[in-house]
Amino acid sequence: METIKNIITDHDKRGISILLPHVSDNVCEEAAELILNNGNKAVILTGFYILSAGAAETDGPIGAIAIGNALKKLNYQVTYITDKFSAPPIKKVLSEDDNFIIFPHENVIDSKKTASKIIKDINPNIIISIERCGPTINGEYLNSRGKKIDEFNSKTEFLLNNEIPSIGIGDGGNEIGMGNLNNIIKKSNQLSNPPCITQTDILIPASTSNWGGYGLVAGLSKISKQNLLPSISEDEKLIKDFVDAGGVDGITATSAYKVDSFELEVNSSILERLHKII
Repeated sequence: METIKNIITDHDKRGISILLPHVSDNVCEEAAELILNNGNKAVILTGFYILSAGAAETDGPIGAIAIGNALKKLNYQVTYITDKFSAPPIKKVLSEDDNFIIFPHENVIDSKKTASKIIKDINPNIIISIERCGPTINGEYLNSRGKKIDEFNSKTEFLLNNEIPSIGIGDGGNEIGMGNLNNIIKKSNQLSNPPCITQTDILIPASTSNWGGYGLVAGLSKISKQNLLPSISEDEKLIKDFVDAGGVDGITATSAYKVDSFELEVNSSILERLHKII
């Protein structure tokens, strides 16, 4: 019998499998429980800038919106946060009534002040980061090819430096949350090295971060006993709308209807398998 974890880590192209023995088989269900046990205000961080394309990638925001829509059905207040570099396509595909904050691109001291103010204003009960680049031990922000993207990535990780439960979702080793397993990631010749050092209470590794987002929604569905997953048509439309709004495929850096080079049919097959087990 398939599990949520098995489904979202299928078609591994980037070596994420090395992390799986170090993550609970019920990681998505446990992350869902963490959310449901902590109030009704959620912050979702997302947005990864693709240097060669000069635009945000499809992986991350699509999963973020799937999580946000699921939480809204559970009566959560949801606030999406990204930076100005990834904001344009994200803003265009969000609903008009969605709460949306652009985290400014500042130095460390000012970023910490901004993060503290946002936390104070929103007072969230849970923070979820999906496909959001975080710093290495050297304080650099690296893409999957090891190139620095510091000037195109705001320091949103400072939002997690609080006593607020957190979940990280990633697929490459350079995302917020990967600090949980950075010693394992260092052994990989496929994942990003040096890895991100920012930790979260729970890490969901996946073959693409969007699939990790779907997995979290499947976990929420399982516990709440209602299917909160987006339909195949809703998901495909969102990906197309995101690309039409200026987003790109993160691997090919082109305006293609893909996620990390996966065709829509493959992406939809993952979602369909999650629907079946829910």
